[in-house]
Amino acid sequence: MGESPNQPFQLSFNASLKIDFQGSRVTSDGGLILVRELDERLGFGELIQQHLTDSRRGRNTQFPFADLLRQSVYSRLAGYEDLNDAERLSQDPTFRLIGSEKIWDRGAALTSRLQSFETEMLAQEENFAGLARLNRALIGRAERTDSGYRTILDMDSTEVPVYGEQEESAYNGYFESTCFHPLLLFNSQGDCLAAKLRPGNVHSADGWEELLLPEIERQQQMGKEVAFRGDAAFARPEVYEALEERGVKYAIRIPANDSLERDIAELLPRPVGRPSQKPLVEYKGFLYQAASWKTARRVVAKVEHHTGELFPRVGFIVTNLSLRSRAVVRFYNKRGTAEQWIKEGKQAVKMTRLSCHRFRSNEVRLWLSVIAYNLGNLWRRLALPRRIGNWSLTSLQQRLVKTGGRLVRHARYYWLLLAESHLTRRLFRAMLGRIEALPLPAG
Repeated sequence: MGESPNQPFQLSFNASLKIDFQGSRVTSDGGLILVRELDERLGFGELIQQHLTDSRRGRNTQFPFADLLRQSVYSRLAGYEDLNDAERLSQDPTFRLIGSEKIWDRGAALTSRLQSFETEMLAQEENFAGLARLNRALIGRAERTDSGYRTILDMDSTEVPVYGEQEESAYNGYFESTCFHPLLLFNSQGDCLAAKLRPGNVHSADGWEELLLPEIERQQQMGKEVAFRGDAAFARPEVYEALEERGVKYAIRIPANDSLERDIAELLPRPVGRPSQKPLVEYKGFLYQAASWKTARRVVAKVEHHTGELFPRVGFIVTNLSLRSRAVVRFYNKRGTAEQWIKEGKQAVKMTRLSCHRFRSNEVRLWLSVIAYNLGNLWRRLALPRRIGNWSLTSLQQRLVKTGGRLVRHARYYWLLLAESHLTRRLFRAMLGRIEALPLPAG
C-alpha cells in the first residue's frame, strides 16, 4: 500500500517483466511523421501563412498559428474525432514533433485552446474563406506532378446526421433523418476540391454552381479538358446549359419517365427462350427533348434482364460525349468512386463529427476534416508504393499511422524509435524517397 504511484508494475506470470507508463515519451501515431514530411515538401506551412490570418496579440500567441492548425488537422487524420483527445495528445511525442520547435518540450495545445482556435479564430470571415483557398492551393501543389490533359469532376451530396439543436439542421425526407446536407466536389484522383455545408432540407444540387463553375474555369486556365459526372439530382436544364456553354463534356443520370421508356420499348420485353444465367445487357442511344429543355440532347439507355426478375433494370444518362453507348455507361459508372471517397471521409477523418451548436463552427470543422482527408489522400497517391497504393484511408490509419514509437532526447538530436510492423524500415525508406522526389514549390 505504501508503494509510490509512479512505481512500475510487476506481474505474477513473469517475474522478469515490469510495466510502466511514459506517455510523454511513447507514441501510438508515429506514422504521422511521414505525412508531416509530405506537408513540408508541399509547402503547407507557407500556404497557411498566405491564406490564414493570426489576429492574436500578446500572451495568446504562445502556440504558433500553424501549430494549432496542424494539431487540428493531424488529430483528425489519426482518427481522433473529439477535441477532448487533445488533453492526452498534447504530450504525445508525435504531436509535439509535428509542430514547431517551440512546442517540442512544452507540449501541444490543450482542449480549451484548440476549441477556441476552431470555433473562434477560424470562424472569422477572413479565415473561414481562407480555409477553402488553403485546401485548393494544397491540391494545386500536387497538380504539378500531374501531366494529364483532362480532368474529370464528380459532385455528390451526403448526409451528416445530428442529434442536438444545431443551427440549420433540418429533417431530410430522402435520408429520413435530421441532418446537415453537405455538397462535395472531387477530381478523378480522389482529391476533395471544394465543399459546402448546407442545411438538412435543401435539394441535393442546391449551390452546385458555387462549387463547380470556379473549378471548371481554373482547370481550363491550366489548359485541361474538363468532363463532369453527376447523379439524377443534377439532371437540370441549367446544369446542362452551363456545361455546354463552357465546352465541358458530361454524363448525368436522369430519372426514367414514360416518354423515355417509349423510346426503348423494343428493349423492355424479356427475350424469348431459356433465360441466361448471366444478365442480358443492351444499350441504346437516341435524341430526346424534355418539355423544360430548349434543345434535344443525346440520351443513352442501359437495359438489364436478370434471371428471376420479372421486370428489367433500366437507367438513362443524358450526355454530350461522342463515345459509343456502352462506353458512356462505363464512364458514368466510375462516378461511384466519389461515393467511396465520401465514405472514407466519414470513416477515417470523422467528417460527420459536426456537433457544435453554431452553424459556422460546424462549417469550420467540415473544412478541417476535408483538409485532413486531402492530406491523407495526397500521402496515398504521391508517397505510397504502387503495391499498396489502393489502400483505403482507414487502412492507412490502422497499418501505418498507428505505429508505436519511443522518443529519446540526446544532447543534439531527438530520436523517434519506431516499432517495425506494417511500417517497416524498407517501406519507410521507399515513401521518404518518393516524397523527396516531388518537385519543390515555386519560389
